[in-house]
Formats: sequence, structure tokens, C-alpha cells
Amino acid sequence: MSRAAISIPSNIAEGAERNSDKEFIRFLNIASGSCSELKTQIRIYLLLEPNDHAEWNALAKEVGEINAMLWSFKASLKG
Repeated sequence: MSRAAISIPSNIAEGAERNSDKEFIRFLNIASGSCSELKTQIRIYLLLEPNDHAEWNALAKEVGEINAMLWSFKASLKG
């Protein structure tokens, strides 16, 4: 989970330093994939550890919101 969580902002930052929107979008796609990976890992955790559902469900919702923001940002770059 840590690697996926760290990958999200890292790919956004790396993509922001690229020379074109096309390359930036590619890194935003990678960040979005990491969001999906993290959300899946949270769901698996919830299946394995039935305690702490409220906190983990809130985290999964937040990751979903971040992913939605990434999709909106990508759409704005595509124009």
C-alpha cells in the first residue's frame, strides 16, 4: 500500500516536469493506475481484517476522489 500511495504524487510531480501535455497525461495515467491499485489493496485489507471499517472505507473514498480529480485534470489537458 505504501508503494502505491507514494507512486501517486511522485508520478504527478514527474509528469509536471515533462515537456508536453501528452507526456504529462501519460504520468497522470500512471498515477491513476496507482490510485486503483491502492483502492483494491484497501478493499482486500477490509476483507481480511473486518475491524476498522469506518476509517478504511473513508480512506478508500478519498482515494476514489483523488482518482476522479486526476481524470478531470487529464480531460482539461486534452482540451
